[in-house]
Amino acid sequence: MMPGLHHIELWIADLGAVRTEWRWLLDRLGFTLDSEWSSGESWAAGGTYLTLTTSPNLSDAAHDRRRAGLNHLAFHGGEPAHVDALMAEAPAYGWSPLYAERYPHAGGYQHYAGWLENAAGFKVEVVADAASTRTPAATAD
Repeated sequence: MMPGLHHIELWIADLGAVRTEWRWLLDRLGFTLDSEWSSGESWAAGGTYLTLTTSPNLSDAAHDRRRAGLNHLAFHGGEPAHVDALMAEAPAYGWSPLYAERYPHAGGYQHYAGWLENAAGFKVEVVADAASTRTPAATAD
């Protein structure tokens, strides 16, 4: 048995409205468009794939990351400079930065990451590689 995630499937009420946002992000993070059909698409990276699809079985059209269920997806972002560049470009592609006043250490000083939210309310975290993370100098209280 191989450990890890096989795939994640996100049901999106109106994929057409957010397809460009997701495509930009996944492409920037090194995912490859693996398959596409009228109501969805799958993106692959490192043996895992992410499916974005619209289902006629949705019980509610709104996604609320604060309710039970998916809060966010966290992606490997590579070097801190790559995370910085992605965060700077994201608003032009429909992603709104979250916790900007605490970027890049909103998760603590040992955690270099950016958080984004798209028009449909999906939240993602882009995490810099731990080995390359810059640690700020200690400060006196």
